[in-house]
Amino acid sequence: MALWVILLCTLIASLLGGLYLLGVFRRRRPDEPPLDKGTIPWLGYVLDFRKDSVEFLKKMQRKHGDIFTVLIGGNYFTFVMDPFCFGAIMKESRSKLDFRTFASKLVLQVFGYKPIEANHSIIHSSSTKHLMGDGLTVITQSTLENFQKLMLFSLSSGEEKRVWQEDKLFHYCYNIVFRAGYLSLYGTEPHQGADDAEKANEQDRIHSNQLFHEFRKYDRLFPRLAYSVLPPKDKMEAERLKRFFWSMLSMKKDNISGWISDQYQLLAENGVPKYMRDRFLFMLLWASQGNTGPTAFWLLLYLMKHPEAMKAVKDEVAKVLREHDQEVKPGSPPINITREMLNQTPLLDSALEETLRLVAAPILVRAVLQDTRLRTSSGTEYTLRKGDRVALFPHISVQMNPEIHPKPSEFKYDRFVNPDGTKKDFYKNGKRLKYFNMPWGSGVSICPGRFFAVAEMKLFVFLMLSHYDLELVNREEEIPAIDISRWGFGTMQPVRDVCFRYRPCF
Repeated sequence: MALWVILLCTLIASLLGGLYLLGVFRRRRPDEPPLDKGTIPWLGYVLDFRKDSVEFLKKMQRKHGDIFTVLIGGNYFTFVMDPFCFGAIMKESRSKLDFRTFASKLVLQVFGYKPIEANHSIIHSSSTKHLMGDGLTVITQSTLENFQKLMLFSLSSGEEKRVWQEDKLFHYCYNIVFRAGYLSLYGTEPHQGADDAEKANEQDRIHSNQLFHEFRKYDRLFPRLAYSVLPPKDKMEAERLKRFFWSMLSMKKDNISGWISDQYQLLAENGVPKYMRDRFLFMLLWASQGNTGPTAFWLLLYLMKHPEAMKAVKDEVAKVLREHDQEVKPGSPPINITREMLNQTPLLDSALEETLRLVAAPILVRAVLQDTRLRTSSGTEYTLRKGDRVALFPHISVQMNPEIHPKPSEFKYDRFVNPDGTKKDFYKNGKRLKYFNMPWGSGVSICPGRFFAVAEMKLFVFLMLSHYDLELVNREEEIPAIDISRWGFGTMQPVRDVCFRYRPCF
């Protein structure tokens, strides 16, 4: 009899434990945000969230208000849509709200890299040294040279006449920007002397193009890989691509950037084995180049769809060149676009910021390590429960909020700049906002490479507008819809490409 009692108690305990894990017993406490578990135990709203994150969150916001907790795949996420709460969340100590817990699981899953405790400080210190200040000047110059190597070599050789060439805009932008960034960060083909330089340059063009095509294969799998929903065949392909990049990105080139080499060395000094350091390099490649090319695509597309914007930005680029005694013409030396010049383009800055407002859609997640109080702008206080996750989705709450940005679906190239060239302030309910556009995240998890990413995209657009006439093949071309499967992973991508044409403007 005693044995049966033990077995029965074990069965009941297992059943209760299973029901607990499924979320059956979870109840909202009096001081917590509204709780919505959905109808499916454990899964909750995972299918709705994956199907279309934006529509799901808008629906929840209409139902529950600016703060609510939902069950998604066994985890409870408290979404905060009130931008006046963002500062408190971003500034909260890591002992209460920790971004690394979620990020560590993600990078292990999608890149095969297991972070160490010192990772954040290594990335931060190296980025401060090499992607800001004087270090940014060095990497900007290298990136300019690689853009010219990829974009302008046929012009300088006289092979290209003033005739229209057609291409697919998304592929063209992503390809060129990715390759220039890759060569600048991960190094170029070694060579000896001027006679060997062009052969090395040609090898760089071939190798970087091959690498881009493999990168795009991986990039297409990325969202489903992150959600662990790849079918077996695609999962095998993802593993093949990981191994390919782990091998290809080993430190074998000349002119490797200090940003890459320093981090590689610091990981070695912290006892990280070589195979794991190579995986880290793959993570850095996607982090640095996975969003810049797509953003450049959207920016050029919006400029071509809005002639007044194209003219204003193109005139600004020409003005900066004139003020620095440079000119684009046959037989002239390549223009030298400096950081100083890139800092004199308020309209281009605003157009880029507006593009990011429209298409950048990261989800910022923190793990709640201790019960944490959060006060809303209305004065209501809630408790974030230990073990849950708190999430911000700025694309809805600020970037597409008509109270903050009137007519938010429209592209207004000068939205972020005053007539005198200074930056605009933004308000909600009469109160000035600190967080009105968050493409780079914020707080301790803000993108450490954002200054380099901006310089990279501006260099590309500066070169395109100063060297080429650009237009859409179909002037009535509609702006393509976005691929909703990529919500939460940075810059959105289009569901289809767009044909454009370009020709030298001299």
